[in-house]
Amino acid sequence: MEWTGARYADKPTVEVHTWIAAPAARVWTLIADIELMPRLSSELQSVEWLDGRSGPAPGARFIGRSKHEAFGEWATTSHIVEYEPSRTLAWAVEDPQHPSAIWRFSLAPQDGGTLLTEWMQMGPGRSGLSFAIERMPEKEQKIVFVRMREFEANMTVTLEKIKKLAESAESAGGTEGTGTSGEADL
Repeated sequence: MEWTGARYADKPTVEVHTWIAAPAARVWTLIADIELMPRLSSELQSVEWLDGRSGPAPGARFIGRSKHEAFGEWATTSHIVEYEPSRTLAWAVEDPQHPSAIWRFSLAPQDGGTLLTEWMQMGPGRSGLSFAIERMPEKEQKIVFVRMREFEANMTVTLEKIKKLAESAESAGGTEGTGTSGEADL
């Protein structure tokens, strides 16, 4: 990621992608399993569906608990705002009309496999980063840039792990569940 000079109010975005040697349906089972995500992330610690839900659907909500060395621990409520099986899954963090972030996975068939893209937008709603910016407004652009680079690095690792899981299941000939032998290597 190159320096953009973006401020929080600019709603900066970051996007990473990887090609996976597996069909979109297999990749979808992994990204739609929101409860799997803490095992793929160094920051996200746990996820819990709300309102009796057990999986994604339009309007479904979940609590995510996160931890970061500089920001401490926190919990947020996310709302599924895009849901198209085997194609798109997106959620808005906190207020869907004025989210602190939006996260999206997109899948597209490509060259006999799947192109998986993870995208996120920071803001416009307040987040933990807002407090750091208020304490050091003269460093806002640097604060935003450093956090976006962290997101980019973490998202890259997440996609690498999803790729490994999807491809190990494919090589084993299985497409059911997420209990692949490759999971222990994460």
